[in-house]
Amino acid sequence: MIANNIFRAIGDFLTDYGFAIYDAFRSTDGWWASNIVNTVILIIGFIAMFYWLGEMSKHARTGDNL
Repeated sequence: MIANNIFRAIGDFLTDYGFAIYDAFRSTDGWWASNIVNTVILIIGFIAMFYWLGEMSKHARTGDNL
């Protein structure tokens, strides 16, 4: 019973607050707003990926293994 309430609470939270930006995009008529947001998220992801790859290569060069 508790697990059911936890999952219901998570679902309610995401429906009401977590995905609110997508509800705002659904009400807009333009394609540009959602495309710009997706592009920004993609760019942030690529920056994070290249940073992480750089850190991994620095770690591999020093030979520090845990």
